Amino acid sequence: MFDCIIVGAGPAGSTAAYHLAKRGRSVLVLEKESWPRFKPCGGGISPAIAQWFDCDFTPAISLKVNKIRYTWKNEDPVEVDIDTSMWMVRRDEFDDFLIKQAQNLGAEFRPSTEVKGIEFQNSAWQVKTNGEPVTGRYLIAADGVSGPMAKWLGFKEPKRHLSAILETASTTTGDTLKFDFGTIKKGYIWNFPKAGGYSISIAALKGDAPKNLKNILADYAAQCGVDVKNSQIYEYPLSVWDGDRKLHSQNALLAGETAVVADPLSGEGIRPSIFSGVKAAIAIDQALSGAGDALEKYTEVISEEWGTDMVWANRLAGAFYQFTGVAYKAGVKLPVATQVMSKILCGELRYADIANRAIKRLMPF
Repeated sequence: MFDCIIVGAGPAGSTAAYHLAKRGRSVLVLEKESWPRFKPCGGGISPAIAQWFDCDFTPAISLKVNKIRYTWKNEDPVEVDIDTSMWMVRRDEFDDFLIKQAQNLGAEFRPSTEVKGIEFQNSAWQVKTNGEPVTGRYLIAADGVSGPMAKWLGFKEPKRHLSAILETASTTTGDTLKFDFGTIKKGYIWNFPKAGGYSISIAALKGDAPKNLKNILADYAAQCGVDVKNSQIYEYPLSVWDGDRKLHSQNALLAGETAVVADPLSGEGIRPSIFSGVKAAIAIDQALSGAGDALEKYTEVISEEWGTDMVWANRLAGAFYQFTGVAYKAGVKLPVATQVMSKILCGELRYADIANRAIKRLMPF
């Protein structure tokens, strides 16, 4: 009988395991993929995540960058230096690093273990897998937006946006984050360097993606000098915050992408996933200590400490992606806008601090 079973070893699941194990709880993390697994992802992370761990992230960082370059339909460029370097990571290495930190504190990890079904019985979760069944007093679903756990727990399925990512190798190492607007409506393309390659992603965050999404991405990549024929393009679903939702049920919580916490303006997902993993661990620990309302409070905490600001992010996204051309000229191209956004990503500012003024500036009338 484990204190908690966590399904999914991504940033949310591994973070929850780390903090529960740190509190002396018995934790089992189940991951259906073999490990370490390849994970298509832009891999941009704010160094603000370090505040939630007692470890040095240096081994998990592929590259640190402090320059941003914007374009409008791959033209009209502007470059800006940012005060705080952003971390670029390869998800197989970063996720492996996180789960190892949890294991070092006593968490048990079982890769290549797919959950086949769950049942709450005798005050505990009975979890069926492709191996032996396991039992836990509490359950954290962190299996991503495409995983079955949320549905099995009775939660409403979120809206999914189709995204695509191109992974390419390169003998040169870039030092600049690149964002292109206008090439795709109500979204953008981001080009993130890693040591020895690039991850180029595309998504429509405020609308349906065009059917030729992969072709648009390939054309952009080719204009950037990428050898598209020898690169791999992957499609994947993306869900962004679209309003507060219930994140708890009988002895169970949702965390990470499963909890739909990604930023609706930037698409940032790793930092909010880690944040939710921290809060989920705290809630489970309190529940194990006898706090009867701990899981309900988890939903409230995510709403108050994350969702409240995502309301403003969503409003800003509505204006930004409706009038992207105006936004590019009146906002994106201003160096101060980049500094403000980098401070938001680092947790030094909130959208609420700047949203009203920014929306007024973006509106064309």
